[in-house]
Amino acid sequence: MTELRAGEVVEITLRTLAVCGTALAVALGAGLPLGIALGRRRFPGRGLFVSVVNSGMGAPPVVVGLVVSMLLFRSGPLGFLGLLYTPEAMIVAQVLIALPLVVGITLAAVGALDENWELEVRTLGIPPLRRLWLLLREIRLGLLAAVIAALGSILSEVGAVQAVGGNLDGETRVLTTSILMYTQMGRFEMALALGVVLVGLTLVLAGALTVVQQGGRR
Repeated sequence: MTELRAGEVVEITLRTLAVCGTALAVALGAGLPLGIALGRRRFPGRGLFVSVVNSGMGAPPVVVGLVVSMLLFRSGPLGFLGLLYTPEAMIVAQVLIALPLVVGITLAAVGALDENWELEVRTLGIPPLRRLWLLLREIRLGLLAAVIAALGSILSEVGAVQAVGGNLDGETRVLTTSILMYTQMGRFEMALALGVVLVGLTLVLAGALTVVQQGGRR
């Protein structure tokens, strides 16, 4: 491998966005309802669920990658799916990394509401769907924080995606695994160039979300 062409950088960047964007969408789709439910409901075993979520927020990503790899190996329980070393496997790993963050931050945002908030909106006779919309408006800053945290965690992740994706050229190579590969090869200029792309991408996405978040405060 000689020089990194502009087309390769674009391809790797687009694949990074596709994998991370899909993982983020899945994590939000599953995590937001779960976080809201845990924040609004009291039931036996809730404390255990919350403890699992809190533990997951601090789980080492490389361990998540190891577990997913073991599940997807040909001899593993999910090996028949043939997903190992595919973008789909990377998405699964990133969802497992982002999901606890989405659930935990959403849960905290709901928990920060006044204890009588639910009772007050019920007393006003507001329909369930309207109550849910009002709840989302109340916790919108927390939801944006969840999006920012989840996006940052998966966009910068390398250990898990390397373990389940394999960094295959043209198939599973993303920005973080490319940076690691070129660093190990001693091609620091290429690694630095891709690092600049990754940092720039992170700043643009996080900056856009922050602008929305700060606008919400006003």
